[in-house]
Amino acid sequence: MIIIDVETTGIEEDKHSLLSIGAVDFLKPERRFYKECRMFEGAHVMEEALEVNGFTDESIKDTSKISDKELVEKFLEWAQESKSIMLAGHNPMFDFGFIKKTALRYHLNEIFPHRTLDLHTVCFTQMMVLGIEPPMAEGKSLLNSDSIFKYCGLPSEPKPHIAINGALYEAEAFSRLLKNKKLLPEFEQYEIPWV
Repeated sequence: MIIIDVETTGIEEDKHSLLSIGAVDFLKPERRFYKECRMFEGAHVMEEALEVNGFTDESIKDTSKISDKELVEKFLEWAQESKSIMLAGHNPMFDFGFIKKTALRYHLNEIFPHRTLDLHTVCFTQMMVLGIEPPMAEGKSLLNSDSIFKYCGLPSEPKPHIAINGALYEAEAFSRLLKNKKLLPEFEQYEIPWV
């Protein structure tokens, strides 16, 4: 399983661009991937997205950075070395959508299976099994990534949001939720609340 997080210029894979990919190989967590790219020519930009991920207008157009095509090529090459290439994350269909769209744009052979594992569902399910009422408002779950990290005994993810940090936090949360075990040395000091 590959825990993945991406940063983009917005939320629509058809008109916004990848800016970075962060990933952790869940079965070999010392295997990590992080690279940034410039946006593709003509991509749209949402200022709100840049506020979240900390990229600037200058950095997303930096021609010294690799292209989005090269970023996906490098990620696919890295991912093929994993025993399991199923993608997982807080909202993995968003991340997968941008990778898939970029691969299609440049006629690259994307290798990932359609099924993904999402952190929200895993956390929500564990809470229900343990008899804990998941936080809700107006019939909707309030479990965002920071509330899941808190539930798992982890601090909030640092801001601005950087793809590799997201992947690391998500990998640790998955390990705690699925195995009741700590995974990464970065989080060793934080205890698992329900163990």
